[in-house]
Amino acid sequence: MRRVLIVKTSSMGDVIHTLPALTDAKKACPDIIFDWVVEEGFAEIPAWHPAVDRVIPVAIRRWRKNIWATMGSTEWKQFRNQLRKHHYDLVIDAQGLLKSAWLTRLVKAPTAGYDKKSVRESLAAFFYQHKYSVSKELHAVERIRQLFAQALNYPVPESARTNGPLNAVRGTYGIDPQRFCSRTPEKANVVFLHGTTRDDKHYPEVYWQQLAVQLADRGFRVRMVWGSEQEQARAKRIAAQVPTVEVLPRLNIQGVAGVLAQANAVVAVDTGLGHLTAALGIPAVSLYGPTLPGLIGAYGDNQVHLCAGDYSSLPNTELVEPAVFTPLTPAHVLQELEKQLQLAAQRTNCVTS
Repeated sequence: MRRVLIVKTSSMGDVIHTLPALTDAKKACPDIIFDWVVEEGFAEIPAWHPAVDRVIPVAIRRWRKNIWATMGSTEWKQFRNQLRKHHYDLVIDAQGLLKSAWLTRLVKAPTAGYDKKSVRESLAAFFYQHKYSVSKELHAVERIRQLFAQALNYPVPESARTNGPLNAVRGTYGIDPQRFCSRTPEKANVVFLHGTTRDDKHYPEVYWQQLAVQLADRGFRVRMVWGSEQEQARAKRIAAQVPTVEVLPRLNIQGVAGVLAQANAVVAVDTGLGHLTAALGIPAVSLYGPTLPGLIGAYGDNQVHLCAGDYSSLPNTELVEPAVFTPLTPAHVLQELEKQLQLAAQRTNCVTS
């Protein structure tokens, strides 16, 4: 039996992107067991994968506010003790940053990561004993799948190769959505994931309202989650105009996963919860304004990416804020969303009609 430690601390999307590599590894090496170092705020996610034994929370985001006090704290000593509780055959830095590379040095085991030309921060590569070349032109999920295959010495999945065959098998996240289903299935609903980190990545509120009205006409409720006071306020403004919109209470990641698992479909901006949607296999339409989905977009089956720039040549509509989303109107979104709702009707999920 081999025990491998993964270092992939954040963000939510990056953590979720790592899961398919574990599925590959477990299939190729049935005796392998993983432990995982991850930011405390995302500690729920790795435990959902059956190949993960222990999740070791780390609090770099909190600790770096007072690094000197942290180094002498009981919390820091407990974290180091957790790292040294087991013997590891290998430590894989799946993040490729100086902060993650530094964590690998706290463990007495061989270290593996991207080489200098492949890693996100080039200095991080100096921390690894085993370094691997992986194209930066691959999607983030495929980069990690390829890194794991090389580090653990099993064949690189066809879909991870730069010029792999069109019928190559897509990576799978290894999460069972049924674990999040409640005893009472939800009636037909669409979840709006409206919160994101940058103002120019927000889909216009007036567009959300118009989309909700059109969904109500088709018999769908809209459910909205939020993670900050600003997101809650935005959700309430949208809901104030449309009676069929439900603003849910604040939920942890497990709770949000339960909401997503019981959705017919999801509409999301460029956000970590969009990646969670993909990991659960829920049909979704993701909306991109200033960003592009090619290397980091929602990865999985039944995931549609709509880029505002693809509609910029159409006749002008009245400007909205942020202006980048002006051409990506609710009508365009609904056209794709209806296709996803048809797919949702054909699958087994937690939703009742």
